[in-house]
Amino acid sequence: MSQKFQELIESERPVLIDFFAAWCQPCKVQSSVLNTVKEKVGEGARIVKIDVDQYPAIASQYGVRGVPTLAVFKKGELLYKESGVHDVNRLTHLLEQYI
Repeated sequence: MSQKFQELIESERPVLIDFFAAWCQPCKVQSSVLNTVKEKVGEGARIVKIDVDQYPAIASQYGVRGVPTLAVFKKGELLYKESGVHDVNRLTHLLEQYI
């Protein structure tokens, strides 16, 4: 997964990574928000979910200490990272900055 993850974040278009856990209630809320964000930004950005329990090495590599944590990458560069539930407008605006 690590090699695949690296290829994913090297993308020319922004990639929003949602670090989540299946047992996390706020993560479920964040997931529905991300569905709406995806509708708004369309093909301009990619949204990918990473389960921290399945891929702890990736979560650790990027300093994920709590879930949900959202991170935006473009061309391999970490442009944004913050924990907590984000709303639709904030995430849409954030991604539009990098599209």
